[in-house]
Amino acid sequence: MTPFTEKVIQIIKSIPEGKVMTYGQIARLAGSPRGARQVVRILHSLSEKYQLPWHRVINAKGEIAFKDEELRFKQITLLLEEGVVVDKHDRIDLRTYRYHPLNDLFL
Repeated sequence: MTPFTEKVIQIIKSIPEGKVMTYGQIARLAGSPRGARQVVRILHSLSEKYQLPWHRVINAKGEIAFKDEELRFKQITLLLEEGVVVDKHDRIDLRTYRYHPLNDLFL
């Protein structure tokens, strides 16, 4: 496993309940600012094996990225259960719900 993949897994596991991060944000923190698509692939292939909270990862617009209706519904349901508000356009307010792990290191 590459150091980037290990870091992505660590970051995703650190997202607390009721918060979200974007694919690009995770990629930047893991050391690859242009690696958002790699984060998608990691989530797709390793979420089950590493029990990743995949539902807490969304796109840069604050939107649910899944086109598949079943997965889209599942992600929305899981986020709502954690108290994340998802609007009628399946968007999440990043100003309210985005997790900033680096900020927490300095508290």
